Amino acid sequence: MTDSNTDFIRSAMPLCAHLGVEATEASPQRVVLTLAWRPELCTSGGLLHGGAVMALADAAGGASAFLNLPDGATGTSTIESKTNFLGAVTEGTVVATAQPLHVGGMTIVIETEVRHGDRLVAKVTQTQAVLRPRSG
Repeated sequence: MTDSNTDFIRSAMPLCAHLGVEATEASPQRVVLTLAWRPELCTSGGLLHGGAVMALADAAGGASAFLNLPDGATGTSTIESKTNFLGAVTEGTVVATAQPLHVGGMTIVIETEVRHGDRLVAKVTQTQAVLRPRSG
């Protein structure tokens, strides 16, 4: 059974439903998403694929940006993302925690930490474009 935060994330980003992402928190101050290790999300040797980790972090950052949109904005889109991988994951659940660093009228910058237990496995900084309706 999912809760309203997970329903929001999965309906806004269908990839999250496909990956099995769950949301434990979704507020303008902080978004927390989880992804369970599964063999079909791995590379050789049972390592959680970096793309799965990045998808989780991008979803957390995108949700954080969306929850911080200024008045009149209609959405957000990732225009830059920088990931540092710091460790491998071979079991369990990874947790992505995203927080805004800058909320402006044109861009929103989000920092996301991905952890496996207490261990930091990835650090992501992304810039999201603020989308507005086209005039004319």
